[in-house]
Amino acid sequence: MIFFLNSCFFVSLFVSLHKNMSEPLAERLRPKTLDDYIGQEHLVGEGAVLRKMIDAGRITSFILWGPPGVGKTTLAQIIAHRLETPFYTLSAVTSGVKDVRDVIEKAQKGRFFNEASPILFIDEIHRFSKSQQDSLLGAVEKGIVTLIGATTENPSFEVIRPLLSRCQLYVLKSLEKADLMKLLNRAVTEDVFLKEREIELKETGALLRYSGGDARKLLNILELVVESANPNETIVITDQLVAERLQQNPLAYDKDGEMHYDIISAFIKSIRGSDPDAALYWLARMIEGGEAPEFIARRLIISAAEDIGLANPNALLLANAAFDAVMKIGWPEGRIPLAEATVYLATSPKSNSAYLGIDAALELVRRTGNQPVPLPIRNAPTQLMKELGYHDGYLYPHDYPGHFTPQQYLPDALTQERLWHGQHSPSEQKLYERMVNYWGERYEDKK
Repeated sequence: MIFFLNSCFFVSLFVSLHKNMSEPLAERLRPKTLDDYIGQEHLVGEGAVLRKMIDAGRITSFILWGPPGVGKTTLAQIIAHRLETPFYTLSAVTSGVKDVRDVIEKAQKGRFFNEASPILFIDEIHRFSKSQQDSLLGAVEKGIVTLIGATTENPSFEVIRPLLSRCQLYVLKSLEKADLMKLLNRAVTEDVFLKEREIELKETGALLRYSGGDARKLLNILELVVESANPNETIVITDQLVAERLQQNPLAYDKDGEMHYDIISAFIKSIRGSDPDAALYWLARMIEGGEAPEFIARRLIISAAEDIGLANPNALLLANAAFDAVMKIGWPEGRIPLAEATVYLATSPKSNSAYLGIDAALELVRRTGNQPVPLPIRNAPTQLMKELGYHDGYLYPHDYPGHFTPQQYLPDALTQERLWHGQHSPSEQKLYERMVNYWGERYEDKK
């Protein structure tokens, strides 16, 4: 009997060790509690909004938006464990409407009276179709499940408005240097396997640089460097060693986001820098890597508005047309309108005057608060408003030569503010000269 029990113990121990050895380092170090969770202090630090809800034992449905490897899935698992509530998970890549309904039915049948709603965690919720998202609405609204969604994409583009309105949105940030260093030190001192090795973190610059604020990527690189070393030797981690190991094991473009942000950054900067060859190269890297075509098309629209702007207003029209074309025809033909828009934007004259103008206006609003609208340009739908002087004295521009007459449109306290500054590209020069002709010195840029 004793021999049988000992045999069971050793079998169980062997299975446990084998499981740990097969798990990647990032999985072995996944935090189990908020005290072990690294980063996102603005959400889960002492007194932060999400921490307060968790400590109170009740959470509402929410969506976590942030880059890969910053702890979205981990945070959802910690919350479920802390609240001691059933935890269901679905991947938007592999699950359909039927899977969603099955989980909702299980949650409804398994819930006890007055018990907290089960948590339904949906990874990559931006990949859910409209019908899949629609199937969640009733359960979320009635509290049958508490939804936690995770996405690397802007939810305002990818999540349907009715579902978004039922969820709070929390933005997760890339991990800071201090967070990544804390994670590195934890890995070499606490991991069940790494702590048995002699590891010296002599230089960490390359580790931090290549990780790009992604905890999972950082641990994957560390694991790669350790596993490629002689098991019996001390591992002295230097920038040169990390670079050599990564060159031997190149990190190709990852559909799930490993180099997602680096490549799109290079693409946009090449367009902004008027280099069509480089822009086409980075476009090809994204296409070959399996990037979603609508993601590329949206970035072209943003680039057309931000970087080309009023220097060539047709750029925005062409970028928007490329987006529509790609959504209609898909791959592989979609590469052609994307390439057309890419070359057109890269070779267009550049101006960011509208981009700078709206940022200046937002800063002014935040600094000066809610300034009153001048009475002449207020709406006056009622007799009382007319008696109070609303709309009184308004000059209708179409009644004047050139469809213009000077009058005050800014609040009284802000009449001397300048927000838009023409940048004198060939197209924008005409707009600038028209403003100087209308407003005189107000729009003349001082040298």
